[in-house]
Amino acid sequence: MNYQAALKNYVRRAALPAVCILLIVYFVSHAITGPTGVFAWKDYRVQRADLLQQATASAEARAALDRQVKLLDPRRVDPDLADELVRKNLNVVKPDEVIVRLDDR
Repeated sequence: MNYQAALKNYVRRAALPAVCILLIVYFVSHAITGPTGVFAWKDYRVQRADLLQQATASAEARAALDRQVKLLDPRRVDPDLADELVRKNLNVVKPDEVIVRLDDR
């Protein structure tokens, strides 16, 4: 009987430290492997690099559009750009031009 009582006493005293150790292990494992853990930082770096490339491409596209807008200023339109846009959007050709159609390939 004394052996069982000693065992119960030992289990009761060991329960709280065991639960604390399990909680610490749980939180440490999530700190390492969780969605914002140490292993996720590599993915974040890759995503950040991709977003920086997209931002650079967007800035370049915006700069190109800004240049085109400046060339289409109503006070002084660039004649070459205006001619190109009219031909492309309205399918207009001059009488002395020859049109060569190419396959869609």
